[in-house]
Amino acid sequence: MAKKQGAKAPAEAGGDAEAAPKGGKKKLVLAVLAVVLVAGGGGLLVKSRAGGSSHAGEDKKIPVAFVDIKDMMVNLASEPGQDRPRFLKFKVALEVKDTKIVTDVQPLLPRVEDIFQVYVRELRASDLEGSGGIHRLREELLRRVNVAVAPSRVDAVLFKEVIVQ
Repeated sequence: MAKKQGAKAPAEAGGDAEAAPKGGKKKLVLAVLAVVLVAGGGGLLVKSRAGGSSHAGEDKKIPVAFVDIKDMMVNLASEPGQDRPRFLKFKVALEVKDTKIVTDVQPLLPRVEDIFQVYVRELRASDLEGSGGIHRLREELLRRVNVAVAPSRVDAVLFKEVIVQ
């Protein structure tokens, strides 16, 4: 057993001697990578700042148009045990990227209004509670309006008024 321990001792000593340079190499590689990343990240920051100002100028050039939908008042599905009918009154505008899309969407507004009313009639007042409920309503209306006006695309559904009675 002494021979085995004696045999391991030089290997361990050699292992420690080899481990120190490897650890040093690892530290050196990590330091070089850190410097490269910091330098690269700094370059990206400078580019993004310069690019950000040019993108802001480009955003101003892109016209945004809005399509108003008629005010809608829809009775909501009743809650269990509820006797009194509940209503949702809302006013919506559709945001599109270009005025050309407005001319494409305008003839399809009766379809959009129908899709909105049919969907909203199935909602309960509890589905519209809080900002989360309104956000879910907005996302669902956006999905449905894009199906109705395809191949045109609506970018956002904007609420002008939402009243739950």
